[in-house]
Amino acid sequence: MQVNSSSTLTILHDGQFWVGICEREEDGLYGARRIVFGPHEPTDETVLAFVCARWHRLAFRMGTREGRESPVRRGKINPKRMQRIVRRTIEDRGVGTKAQQAVREGYEAAKTERKKEDRAERHDEAQRRFQLKQQKRKEKKRGH
Repeated sequence: MQVNSSSTLTILHDGQFWVGICEREEDGLYGARRIVFGPHEPTDETVLAFVCARWHRLAFRMGTREGRESPVRRGKINPKRMQRIVRRTIEDRGVGTKAQQAVREGYEAAKTERKKEDRAERHDEAQRRFQLKQQKRKEKKRGH
């Protein structure tokens, strides 16, 4: 019997403290844990000591995510299915740090504002052309 298992540790700054997100996938089940390293950026030695000394003692709550199937399954996974699973996971959790997400939100806000302005400009230009066309028609009827 073969057991599929993978673990990741992501270290990021949450605005106040340096935090480690420990994730583990084992035999189709997913578990995550948040570890606070403190206000100062952890050194490589600190992270290595943490992984060596405390990783095996972390209590992960193993379960599937919100009833969705886990990306780890036995057998071969259809590539399109894997793309859908990855896309859903990214949409649920978001990619990047808080700073990257804030930049992305600012970009999206600017994009929607730009779209509004472009739409208004197109509408105004269409109105101007329509008025010009109407004016020409009136002048033709007058005989000028």
